Amino acid sequence: MSLGSTIASARKSAGMSLDDLAEKTSIRASLLREFETDNFEKCGGETYARGHVRNVAVALGVDPAILLELFDTEQSKTVRSIHDMLVENNVTVAKGEKNKVSIKKLAMISASVVILVGGGQIVISNFKSSNSTSSSKVEMSQPSQSASPSASAGQTPVSSNDSKVNLQLSATRGSTWLLVSDSTGTILFSGRLAQGESNSFASNEKINVRFGNAGAVDVLVNGIAQPSLGAVGEVVDRSFGANSSN
Repeated sequence: MSLGSTIASARKSAGMSLDDLAEKTSIRASLLREFETDNFEKCGGETYARGHVRNVAVALGVDPAILLELFDTEQSKTVRSIHDMLVENNVTVAKGEKNKVSIKKLAMISASVVILVGGGQIVISNFKSSNSTSSSKVEMSQPSQSASPSASAGQTPVSSNDSKVNLQLSATRGSTWLLVSDSTGTILFSGRLAQGESNSFASNEKINVRFGNAGAVDVLVNGIAQPSLGAVGEVVDRSFGANSSN
């Protein structure tokens, strides 16, 4: 899905018309219609276009980083520094904006920490002393283990629906952003999947996924591992159905 079709799909999933979105973003409906056809030439430059894309994402409840990443991939004609993009997505602050902490504040913080640590040590010491006294007077009985109930006989596993798609995405080799939608274009998930995290999706038909870092993700479809999606850092679009296999 392109940036324009992604915006259109998210708008329809949110149940908004172009006029509704125009009212929420203060962007003309005619200009929003151009966005949905991947035309951002009438924004007055990339800076204004990026601002409009961010406002649209917020109004539709979509992670702005995803739409801005699509804009940079498909529309941007300039190379922007990583620091600038981190500032724009509120991951870090612009140079010169870090708050300075005075020596007086540092001294007050240090004194507070010392008081808290000292008080905590006193409480822990009293607690240990109390436990030691109690344990010398009370004998603890060990409960006997009861036999675990046996599994019910005669149960048979429930067969799964062969046409249903169960998709599991695991960020095993790095973080990635994801845009997941079903066969009708309804967005199931838009956001970031950090390294070590997994997410699962189910649909009666195919599931479409745009990967921002294809080489970082392992995919299981109905329990079957899928081949490598692409290289690290590569943006890849894939569709998964019930018959997907390795």
